[in-house]
Amino acid sequence: MTNRPPKLTGAMLREVGTVIQIYNSLTQKKEVFVPLEEGKVKMYVCGMTVYDYCHLGHARVLVAFDVITRHLRHRGYDVNYIRNITDVDDKIFNRAAERGIPFDALTEQFINAMHEDERALGVLAPNAEPRATQHIAEIIAMIARLIQNGYAYAAENGDVYYEIAKYAPYGQLSKKKVEDLIAGARVEIGESKRSPVDFTLWKAAKEGEACWDSPWGKGRPGWHIECSAMSTCCLGNTFDIHGGGPDLKFPHHENEIAQSEGATGQKYVNTWMHAGAIRVNKEKMSKSLGNFFTIREILEKYPAEVVRFFLISSQYRSQVDYSEDALQEAKASLDRFYNAMLGVEVMSGEVEGDYRERFLAAMDDDFNTPEAIAVLFELAREINRCKASDKVVAGALVAELRALGDMLGVLQQDPTTYIQAGSGKGEGLQAEEIEALIVQRKDARANKNFAESDRIRDYLKQEGIELDDRKEGTTWRRV
Repeated sequence: MTNRPPKLTGAMLREVGTVIQIYNSLTQKKEVFVPLEEGKVKMYVCGMTVYDYCHLGHARVLVAFDVITRHLRHRGYDVNYIRNITDVDDKIFNRAAERGIPFDALTEQFINAMHEDERALGVLAPNAEPRATQHIAEIIAMIARLIQNGYAYAAENGDVYYEIAKYAPYGQLSKKKVEDLIAGARVEIGESKRSPVDFTLWKAAKEGEACWDSPWGKGRPGWHIECSAMSTCCLGNTFDIHGGGPDLKFPHHENEIAQSEGATGQKYVNTWMHAGAIRVNKEKMSKSLGNFFTIREILEKYPAEVVRFFLISSQYRSQVDYSEDALQEAKASLDRFYNAMLGVEVMSGEVEGDYRERFLAAMDDDFNTPEAIAVLFELAREINRCKASDKVVAGALVAELRALGDMLGVLQQDPTTYIQAGSGKGEGLQAEEIEALIVQRKDARANKNFAESDRIRDYLKQEGIELDDRKEGTTWRRV
């Protein structure tokens, strides 16, 4: 294959100012990242099949690649981040039929919902978000090239299949052997495959389903070919990074490699990245087990920043175990950060210590967010240590904490606003009522009416409001 990454040079490293190492799922080791074009990164991440609300696993991928994009950009790279939308699929057609609505009305509803969820989680929009239905011509053209190049064939039933036997490197990403796949495969009724492991590129039209004209008759694209066509259309035949969830490595990403390289004759992707799986209370998340949560369901119970912090507390490719305890721990961590910043005026100034260097070094090492967050905790401890004695130093440390937190998409709220929001449910007494009661309590204490002071505190506690008496005054938070 052509288009190998350029040889790493000292001049290139000096230009970017750092060395970033990324674990490549293809080679199964960490490698120094060198983009095809100096100073630029072309990255494609498989997005959602939009037939339902996004779930926690989707949140894991959305947040992981948002953090990766933020860091690459902070390190000076011009990142062209493409995340696709699959808006033609059996699940979409089946759900639309159940509801008795056009398939595109269903997809539009859930695309809008997905955007709402990602904005809530602080996920920045990708540079482009191609939809499969907008790239039918490119998909058909790629299938035609695969037939011409001898990798695909049109069957008598109107389908077009990719012939895995014609692509010798098949299995390079998943490390699966074709003979093992054949042993465990079977041909479905109505399929006309040469081998049971051949996969569909084009599906012949079914009664009542959306379809498009093609050289092989009316039909629609298979799932795998969509990403090959959209990624190469947006980023070229070869690009730097391809990412997605752990369940996509096989067969989706394996099939993408076979399709793309069979069509172009060039290496498809240099670095493959896969986010870690989500487990719920140490079990696989699934609807059948009753432990399946949408992002919206979780955000009804926890503030969005807490959910984001929970997700970034583990490195992007590690397994994440979701539980109530884990969310409470994430909230307690954020509470520590915001309480450290509370009452400190942000100031510019030099910060003693190598906090930023160690934070960036952690992120340069395969985006090691747990190590980066450990540096943030050190900053918070130093703020607490000195904010009573040196407001200038404390203000500079808070500025640094917020700047580093911004690279992870956290710690950007006003501390008072965050603390007073508490659980984020927005129930009970309004802020004005709480402040008025705090003033009444202050007056009662000044008049040594401690019974009234205690009554107000107890009432507020009953209403889910916790008070914190400090030298500089009383603050409150919802619990």
